[in-house]
Amino acid sequence: MDDLASVFKALGDETRLDIMALLIRHGEMCVCDFEGVLGISQSKSSRHLRYLLHAGLVENRRQGVWMHYRLVKKPDERVKTILAALRRVTVGPRFEELDARLSTWLQKKK
Repeated sequence: MDDLASVFKALGDETRLDIMALLIRHGEMCVCDFEGVLGISQSKSSRHLRYLLHAGLVENRRQGVWMHYRLVKKPDERVKTILAALRRVTVGPRFEELDARLSTWLQKKK
């Protein structure tokens, strides 16, 4: 039960929900992308991502100096159910606006 509680605690923050929505909608992303899209510092991005990592929702890999994050590839059944629910609810104007901010950010990075 503690594991399930940690998952819901991780999802109980607006910034972490935005991070999850971006990962659900766009796949693997670099910490720098979260910084640019969400307008938060590297340390704040990393702290939120660590929270999601410890809850078993995301996994990471290092590429050079940057960490990249993606949804966990082999979630347990409870996490799989929660991720499926998040996929269904991360729609609408708020998430379209996040997508637009990501698109703008990626254009600036080029």
